[in-house]
Amino acid sequence: MPHATFLPRTCILQLLRENVKFNLNSIEMKTKINLEILIKNLLVFALLSANYNQVLAQDTKVNDFKVVVEKTKTGIKMQSIKGTSWIDLTFTLNDNRPQAIDEYGITELSNISNDKNPKLADFLFTITKTSEGVLLKGLKGTAWRELSFSLKNDKRRAIDQFGMTKLN
Repeated sequence: MPHATFLPRTCILQLLRENVKFNLNSIEMKTKINLEILIKNLLVFALLSANYNQVLAQDTKVNDFKVVVEKTKTGIKMQSIKGTSWIDLTFTLNDNRPQAIDEYGITELSNISNDKNPKLADFLFTITKTSEGVLLKGLKGTAWRELSFSLKNDKRRAIDQFGMTKLN
């Protein structure tokens, strides 16, 4: 008959308590480590986000303007609602050929005006007539980098410093 060793009840309870303590300490250590890693990651994310937002804010000063764009058979017609020195612009434009527009009207990217009038919005974008509509690229004073929309001939759409907006 095999010999069985019986441990006293107090020894068994003591072993169980130590084992439970060890497991709880292990869980606490893992939780502390995970919490530390989480805090470090959040801190890095917050710093990077703040830095990215600061760079964006410096790069994209938005100016208040509103323009109505109309596609014609031969080009583009634009009407200024606010923020420009011009009232109406009409120009011939072949498909996929960009034209630069600023607060003073039609311009060339190689000949940007340095005159700044505080009563006008300081912006610059290019407009390109496409087969489906128009493509605009914001270069200065717009919150958008690129804006495109379908526009049939003799139809109108309004844009502002933030993108497409209501006509009225």
